[in-house]
Amino acid sequence: MSQRHFTVFETPIGPCGIAWSEAGLVAVQLPEGDADGTRARLMKRVPDAAEAVPPPVIAQAIAAILALLAGERRDLRDIAIDDSAIPAFNRRVYAIARAIPPGETMTYGAIAERLGDKLLARAVGQAMGENPTPIVMPCHRVLAASGKTGGFSAPGGVDTKLKLLTIEGAQPGGPTLFDDLPLAARGRR
Repeated sequence: MSQRHFTVFETPIGPCGIAWSEAGLVAVQLPEGDADGTRARLMKRVPDAAEAVPPPVIAQAIAAILALLAGERRDLRDIAIDDSAIPAFNRRVYAIARAIPPGETMTYGAIAERLGDKLLARAVGQAMGENPTPIVMPCHRVLAASGKTGGFSAPGGVDTKLKLLTIEGAQPGGPTLFDDLPLAARGRR
């Protein structure tokens, strides 16, 4: 196994973390309240990683994640993921999910059908829940039947999923970040 490293960085949704090996990203950690919480959660997920300054390719990945979270339409498919520890079924699911462009969504059932068996929808959902690199492998773009949000295992749950979809301009048929604003303020977004 190659050496693993990690760093924590500020984003528009809070402090995120990223861990990498020579082959690519190993983990992405969404905010855990503060930088220390994010760091602790990431270190629990990748205990053999040492905190380090990101090399240029990882710095570019962080810049792309930051741009996406700042509202830019970004496609993160060119960011390498080290999938050596990911089960084969999950790799197949993630390959389909990574092909979903920003601002678009797909259902668990549609991914199952692309895998050749619509009865695999629950297994697809389980694979999404095990995603080690959220945002880069965009599990937030995968919805339940009828466009319902479905679950989201990252910190913040469905609220985080909706935030990410709103940032990307997707309209999943649920509440948005702006639903709690007074009606008059919604028009001023």
